[in-house]
Amino acid sequence: MRAMMAQCKAEIIRTLRNRRFLFASVIMPAAFYFIFTGIYGDNIQVGNVNWKSYYLMSMTIFGVVGGSLSTVSIRFAQERSQGWVRLLRITPLPDGAYIFSKIASQSMLNLGTIVLMFLIGALGKGVALPFTVWVYCGLWIWLGAIPFLALGTLLGTIRSVELVQVVSQVLFMGMSLLGGLWMPVEAMPKGMRELAQWLPSYRFGQGAWSLVE
Repeated sequence: MRAMMAQCKAEIIRTLRNRRFLFASVIMPAAFYFIFTGIYGDNIQVGNVNWKSYYLMSMTIFGVVGGSLSTVSIRFAQERSQGWVRLLRITPLPDGAYIFSKIASQSMLNLGTIVLMFLIGALGKGVALPFTVWVYCGLWIWLGAIPFLALGTLLGTIRSVELVQVVSQVLFMGMSLLGGLWMPVEAMPKGMRELAQWLPSYRFGQGAWSLVE
């Protein structure tokens, strides 16, 4: 257990030093949040939800999905190609601890992303929600990221690092755009609205949006 905790700590430190992770999970979601709430104003409504609250949930999910899908898959692929996995097999680290430490450390980083984005919304844009709603939304987004972590791990098994980078980015951006994270589904053409219903990113967002109504 001590070795596993040490591996988790090392993974968190390494990921925080990764500029790609910081850009996709923190900088880009925060920038998009301020840009689009500034363009459209804070007081418009999306259904029964205030825009700045609605888009805060969208961008928080956007950041969490970026870390869970793109960061995890690319790191897995890179380390496999560099022989890091083979090297770990001759260490005392238990079987499966490598994968567990990746998922556990990314889950902790996702929690940090959620807290940071919520603070940005509350302090930077004055988003005011009941304490229980903050907690429920945070738990929903944190636990809802697990399938994307699993998908990121699966993509990381692809041998070509370049292919993993392309596939993960296409999936990440495609699901974010078509799933209603960048813009409300209500603003999309009919065909795109129907497509969004089938995407996991839309269902992920829908749970958080419904909690802030």
